[in-house]
Amino acid sequence: MSWGARFEEELVRLGLQPSRARQLRAETDQQAGEHAAEPDRFFGPAHLYARHLVAELSAPTSAVPRYTSGPVMLRLSGVGKRYRRRTVFSGVDLTVRGGEVAAIVGANGCGKSTLLRICAGLARASSGTVHRTRRVGFVPQDGGTAGWLTAGEHFTLFGAAAGMVPRRARSTGTHLASRLAWKPRTEQLVQHLSGGTRQKLNLVLGELHGPDLLLLDEPYQGFDQGSYLDFWQQVRTWREAGRAVVVVTHLLHELDNVDHVLDLGAAGGER
Repeated sequence: MSWGARFEEELVRLGLQPSRARQLRAETDQQAGEHAAEPDRFFGPAHLYARHLVAELSAPTSAVPRYTSGPVMLRLSGVGKRYRRRTVFSGVDLTVRGGEVAAIVGANGCGKSTLLRICAGLARASSGTVHRTRRVGFVPQDGGTAGWLTAGEHFTLFGAAAGMVPRRARSTGTHLASRLAWKPRTEQLVQHLSGGTRQKLNLVLGELHGPDLLLLDEPYQGFDQGSYLDFWQQVRTWREAGRAVVVVTHLLHELDNVDHVLDLGAAGGER
């Protein structure tokens, strides 16, 4: 029996509906394929990962507080983006308050990353209005770092932009990295880091200045399973601290960890 079949069988045994189990199996197959890895090497034993995933899916309703009275950190009203004769999306409405997590989902090419850049003020909307809090952290899907610098030099550089003295920026960056099970090496250049570790650096840089709103574009690309789970634990920590988080994702089982889902494939509607 294949890893996927054992995984799906265990999910059903643990109480998931067969259709939900098949969906989760397809998502894990996709994630492993994107990393060119065999599922058993990427996720570990099928039955253990199934048990952990079921526990993760059930945790938010009992372990994660739902905030409803935090201040508005991001509000989109009728936002659209058009390139010449092509409309990417239109009529997007979304409100995210402190202590809430919103997910942006949709098929490839529907404009998820473009919308996130509009939220960050890095791209201009063709229509509608965007209101955001002043302190924003943006984590791109790739790029955002300089290969010829070390992680510590990134902490100093990004910290200086936020008015942090070098020592504080480096100590803060090192502390935030430890939450993602990463200890930056003093002399190692970023160009020698793995893709997953560069994404950890991007996450640290996005949080370095203590933003009230975090905008994350599939920030777990290249993560192994342990780092992936550390990331979602960090999301829960942010929301418990009253921060707002908007994350672009294509993995549907993550949606149990969020308060709002914005599906750009459904004419920009929120559900």
